[in-house]
Amino acid sequence: MSFELQIVLKLLLAMILGGIIGWEREVGRRPAGLRTHILVCLGATLITILAIFIGENYSHLGSIDSTRIIAGIVTGIGFLGAGAIIHAKESVRGLTTAASIWLVAAIGIAIGCGFYFSAIITVIFTMIVLIFLLQMEKALERRRDKKN
Repeated sequence: MSFELQIVLKLLLAMILGGIIGWEREVGRRPAGLRTHILVCLGATLITILAIFIGENYSHLGSIDSTRIIAGIVTGIGFLGAGAIIHAKESVRGLTTAASIWLVAAIGIAIGCGFYFSAIITVIFTMIVLIFLLQMEKALERRRDKKN
């Protein structure tokens, strides 16, 4: 498989997996939805592909640490996640969305490194957390409301 085709397939997988999580956020009318999650996953994947490429092809020029480039993704994505968090009155909203943005970046890094199985399993587990655990939280909340 050609290098270019590998890149296209990695970016396509990033769109699909980031889109799955983004779709769940979109349906729940959360601060960051489909497009945001896809773009974060695509960006993290592309930067990871570039970091690996630079590390493999330019190491002869001196000390190049590709992991520092990838660490920059993790650091930088925190600013985007922070923007999704809203503090209003006595509550904080957007923490789960901020966490999902951070996680989508990690999924993009995994895809960029070629860890497709890990990325897919992470999306499956994420959907379990976002959908099924939300239902459990709502059931517990209803139960607490009945006791009060």
